[in-house]
Parts: sequence; C-alpha cells; structure tokens
Amino acid sequence: MKIVIIGGTGLIGSKVAARLREQGHQAVPASPDTGVNTLTGEGLSQALVGAAVVIDVSNSPSFEDAAVLNFFETSTANLLAAEAAAGVGHHVALSIVGCDRVPESGYLRAKVAQEKLIRNSGRPYSIVRSTQFFEFLERIANEATDGNTVRIPPVLFQPIAATDVADAVCRTATGAPLNGIVEIAGPHQFRFDEFIRLGLAARHDAREVVADPHARYFGASLREDSLVPGADAKLGKIRFEEWLAQSAAPAVPA
Repeated sequence: MKIVIIGGTGLIGSKVAARLREQGHQAVPASPDTGVNTLTGEGLSQALVGAAVVIDVSNSPSFEDAAVLNFFETSTANLLAAEAAAGVGHHVALSIVGCDRVPESGYLRAKVAQEKLIRNSGRPYSIVRSTQFFEFLERIANEATDGNTVRIPPVLFQPIAATDVADAVCRTATGAPLNGIVEIAGPHQFRFDEFIRLGLAARHDAREVVADPHARYFGASLREDSLVPGADAKLGKIRFEEWLAQSAAPAVPA
C-alpha cells in the first residue's frame, strides 16, 4: 500500500516511514526537502498519485501565533483538496492531547483549527492526539529557564517516546479510518516538574528545577489536567527511565 507521509523527514515522520517499510508498505516521505510543499501546493498532486493513505506529521517553521495558524490552516486545506482529487481513502493527522484545553496557546489554537478542517472535510480521517514527547525535554527546560533556575508548573504530565508515537501512527494509518480521535500517552504519569528534574539530573545538568504553580508553558497557564489524556488513551511501551538510559548525553552548561 502506498502511504505518503507529510513531514516524513522529521523526528516522527522518519520513524513512521521506516516502520511502514518494515511492514512491506510503500512509504513515501514528503516535505520541502523532497520537493513537496503543502503550504504552496508545490509537488503535492504528483506525490499523492496512487496513495491509499496520507499521514500528516508536518510542523510549522514558525511558532509565532499568526504564522502557525496560517501554516496549519493553509497546508491542511491544500492537503485535503489534493487528497480528494487523488482519491486518497484515509487522512491521518498527528495532533496534541489537550489542544482544546489551553486556549492561551497560539500553537494549540492552530492545532484545534487543523482538526476542525479535517473533521469538516467529509474525507475519511483519523486524528491521533499525542502527549508531549520525551525528546522535547531539554527544549521545554530551556524555555522555562531563568538564570540557573527552571520554573515548571507542578501539573500532571504523561509524556511519550517518539518511537511509541510513530508506532501508534502506523497502526492507525494501516487500519480503517476512525472518523474520530484516539489519544496516546506514555506508560507513566509524572508531575511536570518531576519529569524535568529527572531528565536534567540524568544529563548531569546542574540547573535547579522549581515547582512554580504560576509558571507558564510556552506562554500559557496550565490546569492540573491540561496536558494529560483521558482514561481511554492508548499507552506506549517505553518507560522514561529506559529512554533516559538510551539517550542520556553530556549536558550543555546552562
């Protein structure tokens, strides 16, 4: 089966492509690097010829509020139109757990807009909402750093390994369209500050992690349950401590 992966050269997309090939599918990564640009439409119709499924794991090159909204609305509209023209039978999109619960975040508002376009398109679809990836630990910490202090809201947090995300996306893409949403998360729940503290300690990073109820997450305030999935979430297999043992690297001084 031909499956086109929009954003197929990135963190999740490259793992999805590799796993689909292992399963015997024709996995076709599509991104600006391969001559396919969903924002402009360049190369899109050619890439979708003969495709049974399209997986969208693409991301905006800019996280500024207006730019990220424009990216997800424009690229998703272009992609859905091209899929209709090509007769693609299943649209799979990777989204974010809690995106509809954090309205202060311009990025998450853009993901909500993307989901709405997909639901209203009339195309067979599946939306995979994932919690945050283990791999973004240091980026989160760096964003929350002031001097030598990392201020993190002590809310619930249930992150997941990128490999488990890719596996879930592949399972969804090779199944029947859900015409709905599935949530995925890691196997263990943390306090957000605890997760960051453990991750930085494993990297021998000397920054002090402080639980601050008023700290913001990329500019947004969080409630206790803003970032965790519901009871029916599908859980990944890779535990955080296993991932840390495999990925720990020397820290860069803060």
